Amino acid sequence: MTLDTVKHAAETPESEQPWKELGLKQDEYERIREILDRRPTGAELAMYSVMWSEHCSYKSSKVHLKQFGEKAPENDALLVGIGENAGVVDVGQGYAVTFKVESHNHPSYIEPYQGAATGVGGIVRDILAMGARPVAVMDPLRFGAADHPDTKRVLPGVVAGIGGYGNCLGLPNIGGEVVFDACYQGNPLVNALCVGVMKHEDIHLAKASGTGNKVILYGARTGGDGIGGVSVLASETFDSTGPSRRPAVQVGDPFQEKLLIECTLEIFREDLVDGIQDLGGAGLSCATSELASAGSGGMRVELDTVPLRDATLSPEEILMSESQERMCAVVEPGKVDRFLEICEKWDVIATVIGEVTEGERLEIFWHGEQIVDVPPRTVAHEGPVYHRPYARPEWQDALQADDANALARPANAAELREQILKLVASPNQASKAWITDQYDRFVQGNTILAQPEDSGMVRVDEDTDLGVAVSTDGNGRYAKLDPYAGAQLALAESYRNVAASGAKPLAISNCLNFGSPEDPAVMWQFAEATRGLADGCLALGTPVTGGNVSLYNQTGETAIHPTPVVAVLGVIDDVTRRTPIAFAEEGQLLYLLGDTREEFGGSAWSQVVHEHLGGLPPQVDLDREKLLAEILISGSRDGMIDAAHDLSDGGVVQAVVESCLRGGRGARLVVPDGLDAFTFLLSESAGRAIVAVPRSEELRFTDMCGARGLPATRIGVIDGDSVEVQGEFSIPLSELRTAHEETVPGLLA
Repeated sequence: MTLDTVKHAAETPESEQPWKELGLKQDEYERIREILDRRPTGAELAMYSVMWSEHCSYKSSKVHLKQFGEKAPENDALLVGIGENAGVVDVGQGYAVTFKVESHNHPSYIEPYQGAATGVGGIVRDILAMGARPVAVMDPLRFGAADHPDTKRVLPGVVAGIGGYGNCLGLPNIGGEVVFDACYQGNPLVNALCVGVMKHEDIHLAKASGTGNKVILYGARTGGDGIGGVSVLASETFDSTGPSRRPAVQVGDPFQEKLLIECTLEIFREDLVDGIQDLGGAGLSCATSELASAGSGGMRVELDTVPLRDATLSPEEILMSESQERMCAVVEPGKVDRFLEICEKWDVIATVIGEVTEGERLEIFWHGEQIVDVPPRTVAHEGPVYHRPYARPEWQDALQADDANALARPANAAELREQILKLVASPNQASKAWITDQYDRFVQGNTILAQPEDSGMVRVDEDTDLGVAVSTDGNGRYAKLDPYAGAQLALAESYRNVAASGAKPLAISNCLNFGSPEDPAVMWQFAEATRGLADGCLALGTPVTGGNVSLYNQTGETAIHPTPVVAVLGVIDDVTRRTPIAFAEEGQLLYLLGDTREEFGGSAWSQVVHEHLGGLPPQVDLDREKLLAEILISGSRDGMIDAAHDLSDGGVVQAVVESCLRGGRGARLVVPDGLDAFTFLLSESAGRAIVAVPRSEELRFTDMCGARGLPATRIGVIDGDSVEVQGEFSIPLSELRTAHEETVPGLLA
């Protein structure tokens, strides 16, 4: 077979090419020919196909994502924003923290263990590439119905992959979510987040500058796993029998990644790199084109020098391979020897595969023959931009008119008690300890808070006790009812969770999980959610630092609920002042902060008791969220609050049960004036939290709330060994613990 060189491509313009099989549209293929003024070579076609995929190019979403920049709030803490491997924020004392959340949804459905494991590996390398030491991971997960046979196939593999990879890296898993809903059947969402810490001067960017600088590929050898993997697989819809194409899912090696991390950090300490990029989706196609595109010159690569695990790989396959645990660095010639010495010390393979050139082209050669000659920006940053048609779906009005507030409520206290026990034992509200116990949450010794706390928290500086808190949240049911409000509710809940632990929210990352962009109804959901999130971040003063879009999450015509997952990062000056959720001190007073209304649309109660989804989600008041956060942070810092728990799914009763079980103490509650027991216990009104206040601090705390205008209602006391609602019912903690803790193991063990 004749090698398809640039010269050969120019001489054979009519040769048929498999552009359609590689996921390109005809107009996209014609655009490539127009850019090159000839047909592409096979290697060029491979590069454009993966880099112009939905997963890599954001071609359907970028017209909406630009709002995150246009509406970005002023924030002095933001050091690196959208466009790099991950965002970076200033947390004080000379420290910077980088964090990002991404998806690995489709690979995790096909091969749950490796899909999830390599999702963790990929996000860790994104953080590493910024110059930071990874210090913690989190995993927001969504699965189909808890009792569905396929959930029992997918979930254990995903959990084992996350735990296996993260535990081997020695990274604590400090938070996340596990949600079950039939809409995710066949389309589980496996989102992964990583947090890293560095000093300001250690920030590194992905660019190739300096003519004559060497391009070094280091890490694992390149194999046949993941060829076209996430870049192609995450860019199309699954049909009823599975994906229409099944590229190999990447195979991870966490021990190789651990060596790569330590090797890279030593390289950073000796200031040996001018630019660096991890190899994730689209592999070498991505790393070379993005480095060259962001730099000041061109790049020449000798592809046949790439170390291989499989000598039979073609140039196209090498460029498309998404083999894991690989990085690409740009190094000055005088520093190359030392770079290679450090790699040898850590038993990491490193090879000079090219150099930065004076020109403006990315040129790739195979045994002396040129197989790629492209303007790198056209590959990496100037892909197609689609203004997809979108329209509010015809069924939206009927869905919102099907008001959950009109559902039949419990007829008496006994029925209310029964429904609360059913709620506490439901898969989404039940304890996820069977899952989270498979993760090491305390390795490295700096974990301050972890599941099931409102947010994860790690110590950044062991001398000053500076720390950061992170929470991830999202509610697809709310977003299905109103995507704009649903996205803001996800943001508000994550923001509230961080504040409830005592940390000041600073910035966000997001993972936007939606169905097919070719469906106008889905595109409307995406447009509305993005608009809601951008408006919400502006109101709260929390800029978007980066994130991920995952589209085509649907089987046939059935899309998942729109699921924007929002990660909020906050800073706390002294982690010893953090606020846990546990009710631990008998006699402390319980206060409900915020306003409670009859809001049951999308609620856990409507789902568990009535299998219903309809109406409107809770109202969003971002000014109230800011005020609530200020009170929670001040109360924690000044010793007025010993425990706090945000209110979200399941309302007051779910939060009280979780805090009681966490602390091993009961609570006696009184229904506030103006509310009935049902609304008080189960409403999901936003902008609320429950706090435990020492009696000695009650006056100071209530004065603070009153002075700032935040409603604070005394609703009970920590006492006894049951959850008692005066005049209604009492449930022993032993009964609640059984209901709460046996569901998930019973379904999945």
